[in-house]
Amino acid sequence: MLAVYDWTGFYLGVNVGLGLGRDRITHGFAGFNDTTYTQPQGLVGGGQIGYNWQNNASLLGLGPIVFGIEADIQGADMRDNRNLLNSIGGVTTSYNQRLDWFGTVRGRIGLSKGPVFSYFTGGFAYGSVKTDVIQTLGAVTGATPLENGMRTGYVLGSGVEAALGGNWTGKIEYLYLNMGSKDFAFTNLGIPQALNSEIRENIFRVGLNYRIGGNSAYVPDAANWAGLYLGGNVGGSGAGRDRSSLTVGGVTDTFNLARDGIIGGVQAGYNWQAGNIVFGLEADIQGSSQREKDTCVLSCSALVGAAYDARLPWFGTARGRLGYAVGSTLFYATGGYAYGNVKTDITTNVLGAFTTTSLKNNKSGYAVGAGIETPFTLLGLFGPNWTSKSEYLYVDLGSQTDTFVANGVAFTNSTKVQQHVFRTGINYHFNSPVVARY
Repeated sequence: MLAVYDWTGFYLGVNVGLGLGRDRITHGFAGFNDTTYTQPQGLVGGGQIGYNWQNNASLLGLGPIVFGIEADIQGADMRDNRNLLNSIGGVTTSYNQRLDWFGTVRGRIGLSKGPVFSYFTGGFAYGSVKTDVIQTLGAVTGATPLENGMRTGYVLGSGVEAALGGNWTGKIEYLYLNMGSKDFAFTNLGIPQALNSEIRENIFRVGLNYRIGGNSAYVPDAANWAGLYLGGNVGGSGAGRDRSSLTVGGVTDTFNLARDGIIGGVQAGYNWQAGNIVFGLEADIQGSSQREKDTCVLSCSALVGAAYDARLPWFGTARGRLGYAVGSTLFYATGGYAYGNVKTDITTNVLGAFTTTSLKNNKSGYAVGAGIETPFTLLGLFGPNWTSKSEYLYVDLGSQTDTFVANGVAFTNSTKVQQHVFRTGINYHFNSPVVARY
């Protein structure tokens, strides 16, 4: 085993993952002022190239610092055309938005703990955005291609990269892309209109790198992961994608409720190990600030409309874990049962009379995801029993339909609750892991 693992040098790699947009659209014409979100979702994949430089002087006892620069280019199949909104005068409006490709140029800075590198990243982002507005009035349909070109902006994120043996490393990473907002003025169906479109993307991905140079000869010794553990977690990238609809008087608007916010909670679990294979069970409970209160549909005018305030105050999961231990790093997949509390306030406007209806439901469904768990030390305060993990979870809490009456008018609301979570946690293992020294 080498005394020091050195991340310095060039690397090349590939990645694959999931992209989820949270793109607010504000659209006004002839008294119609709806606000909704398009949420392009789909697979992303591409390649990256970068260079790391490791300074082996420990920072405040935290460990060697690694600086880097990375560029990537991604193909994307992210698209959404679900929104269909009705307005006063019988005009129906739908939006078709796509992100076909994007790229980033980013700096990376983080701490090395032997063959594990935990980092923050940020820099420049660019991508191809396409937005079309399709409207129908009676038998007449008009389509306006608002945008078909490149947008630029910034990207922020974090990740964990760990050695797989030899010159190969694997990583799990979250990126937030903000490519700004644009105002559009156009005429469709003979009606002058104004629209503002924001582009905000959440990217969850895993990657594989081949390192060129540096001190990367690494022979992994499997750690001991068996036994009971307890821990806590926090995540700043909880993103909901709730496919919703509201029906009144035979008219139905379909749209997305795009909750976002911070999550945090605790987990407990137990692992069994056979060689490099690790089996486990884990349960967690999470508090959540996820909320969305921008959506306003059914014309959202002075006479008619419905404004939403959607929240997910808490949720939890009970999951199995199946992983592979490489040295003192555990790569794992996870899946199982999910449950949570969904709250939605709908303020309806019927000819100028406003009423707020509160819908509260406890929902259940499933969760799937993947993560990396590694030894954790901080200023010498944590011993060999402590580990840290970075994890992605997709949570589906199923669908709910509620009928209510406001100002003598019957409404039917339907919502399918889905969310994407990227979180970081620490665990205390009651059976001390066998941690190699570097």
